[in-house]
Amino acid sequence: MTDPANPFEAMMRMGQDWAKSVNPALESFTPKGFEALWPTMPKELMETFMGKTFNPEGLDAKTRLLLTLGALTILGAQAEAQIRMTVRHAVEAGATPQEVAETIAQMGAFGGVPAMTKAMELAREILEEDEQ
Repeated sequence: MTDPANPFEAMMRMGQDWAKSVNPALESFTPKGFEALWPTMPKELMETFMGKTFNPEGLDAKTRLLLTLGALTILGAQAEAQIRMTVRHAVEAGATPQEVAETIAQMGAFGGVPAMTKAMELAREILEEDEQ
C-alpha cells in the first residue's frame, strides 16, 4: 500500500461523493436525522407486538426494551441511534429514568466503562428531552 491516506477515510469520502451525486441534499445527512423518521410507538402497540398480548406468560414490552438497551450498551458507540431510540421506546413502555440508568450501569461490567459512559450520555439526552 503506497497510498498514505487512511483507507477508512477514503471509503467514507467515496460514499459521501456518491451520496451527493445521487441527491445533493444527502451531503448534510446525519444518522441522528435518520432516527427522527421513526416515531415512538405507543405503549399499547409495543405491548401488543413485543409484550404479553400474544404470550401472556412472557416478558412485557418494558422488560424486553431494557434487555435490548443492555445489549446495545455493550455494543458501544456503534449503536448510538439505536440506543437513543430504545431509550425513547422504553420510557414510553413505562421504564423510569432510574431503570434506564441501572440497566446501562450494569452493562459496564460486560461492555466496559467507556461503552457504559457513552450510553449514559445518550440516555441523558433523551431523558432531558422528555422532561422538556
